[in-house]
Amino acid sequence: MTKKSKSKVKKSPAKKPAKAAANKPAKAAAIKPANEPVAAATGIGVEIASNDRGKVPNKVYMKELNELQVELVKLQEWIKEKGLKIVVIFEGRDAAGKGGVIKRITERLTPRVARVVALGTPTEKEKTQWYFQRYVAHLPAAGEMVLFDRSWYNRGGVERVMGFCTEEEYLEFLRTCPEFERMLIRSGIILIKYWFSVSDEVQEKRFQDRAKDPTKKWKLSPMDIESRDRWVEYSKAKDDMFSHTDTREAPWYVVEADIKKRARLSCIRHLLSIIPYGDLVPDDITLPPRKSGRGYVRPPIDHQTFVPHFDDGDGD
Repeated sequence: MTKKSKSKVKKSPAKKPAKAAANKPAKAAAIKPANEPVAAATGIGVEIASNDRGKVPNKVYMKELNELQVELVKLQEWIKEKGLKIVVIFEGRDAAGKGGVIKRITERLTPRVARVVALGTPTEKEKTQWYFQRYVAHLPAAGEMVLFDRSWYNRGGVERVMGFCTEEEYLEFLRTCPEFERMLIRSGIILIKYWFSVSDEVQEKRFQDRAKDPTKKWKLSPMDIESRDRWVEYSKAKDDMFSHTDTREAPWYVVEADIKKRARLSCIRHLLSIIPYGDLVPDDITLPPRKSGRGYVRPPIDHQTFVPHFDDGDGD
């Protein structure tokens, strides 16, 4: 494999809050937006960086997405070669676009390196375990990147608002979570946390669209419907959660998500900007001539069951 030289992607220019005392969380005001035009650091996304945060033309979106996905493949090869352990958390309100960006991150990558974890409701057994235990089982080994579509922050959000945990359990989560994340980082894990921020108007429109779209109705759960009436409660829970868990070691990055395509490009570009990586993708490969299959006689195939051809109505 020939290694190409590539200048390492510089770390995001967003400044982190000053180090707080060991038992004091960073303030929520230190939260950093992931939508800042970090394109200058990567050379990618320049076309959309000056578009005043409006809608992204589809032609521009596809071009930018393709370039970013090429870079994600380079990151994938770097993760494998260097044995990195990366955890990326995607949190936010229902219909904020978390699943959409995860899909665009992983669709060109191998699931052997980039794994998506989207856990359901905890089982009765899991409810008796240490709260973080079921998430620990999915943490990455060397050479893996795990993307959590919702995470242990369920306790700080939906469980808090819907009453699925006690006040004591909630307060214990706020105390334990920062130290848990510091433990992960000390163990060598690169931890990145994104919050997808969506307005109530846009969220409502997406809910209405889901209700009418037969391919998306499954996304509209009873919990989504209930959350429509608890906007303020979720806002307060998010504020409290951020004030305790936006730490120097594991800061939150906020993605403005009212415009889906822009949010996807902003998040992916930001992710690439804060993980230094090099280009280990091999040069173009020239395949040798294929060996002849002389001497092989294909047996009868009458007994095999074939999938019917798709009929487009043209008779071809």
